Amino acid sequence: MERNLALEVVRVTEAAALSSARWMGLGNEKAADQAAVDAMRRGFDAVSFCGRVVIGQGERDEAPTLFVGERIGGGDGPELDVALDPLEGSNIVAQGRANALSVVAITEQGGLFRAPDTYMEKIAVGPRAKGAVDLSLTPAQNLESIADAMKCYVEDLTVVILDRPAHADLIRSVREAGARIKLIQDGDVSAAIATAFPETGVDVLMGVGGAPEGVLAAAALQCLGGDMQGRLRPRNDQEIERARRAGIKEMDRIYRIGDLASGNELMFAATGATDGDLLRGVRFFGGGARTHSVVIRRRSGTTRFIEATHRFDRRPIY
Repeated sequence: MERNLALEVVRVTEAAALSSARWMGLGNEKAADQAAVDAMRRGFDAVSFCGRVVIGQGERDEAPTLFVGERIGGGDGPELDVALDPLEGSNIVAQGRANALSVVAITEQGGLFRAPDTYMEKIAVGPRAKGAVDLSLTPAQNLESIADAMKCYVEDLTVVILDRPAHADLIRSVREAGARIKLIQDGDVSAAIATAFPETGVDVLMGVGGAPEGVLAAAALQCLGGDMQGRLRPRNDQEIERARRAGIKEMDRIYRIGDLASGNELMFAATGATDGDLLRGVRFFGGGARTHSVVIRRRSGTTRFIEATHRFDRRPIY
């Protein structure tokens, strides 16, 4: 695929972020999510490719648009697999908190793990610690390995963990190891990607979050030269059955980054809806808005940060 399609897809993530950001702090999670979905759907219609959603809003009977298996795009051009989240953090936007993103990853067919809608234990790091993570080890052992790879002390590391009661033991282990902790309410896709950028101050992501979000994070880190591992953690028999229907037989299998995102033509685009460690959120002004996005391509290793000014008196109108 010669064309950097992510440079076109970033207009789609911009549209979703712009639409959802109107709902920031208004307490309406569903409205924020629906605004992002509708804008992303319209945006994809203008992109010349034949896409198939492999990570999306749910199954056909659970989501009106952007469901797993749906065909998207303008209908011509290359056949590609798409992982997307119109608004990763709809509750973040509703409550006016940090790290909400609109996210899309695209690659050749078969280049992304079709994660079931369940939970996943994750560990993610940037390029400086590539090869230093192993989910079969304890948190303390992983932190020692990461610190060695980054040529620093464990006490120098900052670990991002979702603030959940289920993470009490993990938090205790990381504290006992001596690493610093940054607790977040939601938004672990943004946190995982932030590990690849030293200026964010985020070194490691640990803990359990959504499996589809794990694939999106792995896609970005694969492009950036980072590393990640994941292991499915279904919560009940229904989620186990969902995983089995997706063809997964070994629930305890550790998935490496190459298992989660293997495509050679992998591309990734994300736009901030609210301010975060990696991207600034949408800034509205009279008659327009400004957005902040990142576009990454695996083949070239190129990372572009894009600041865009949008005029609402001209097309497109979001």
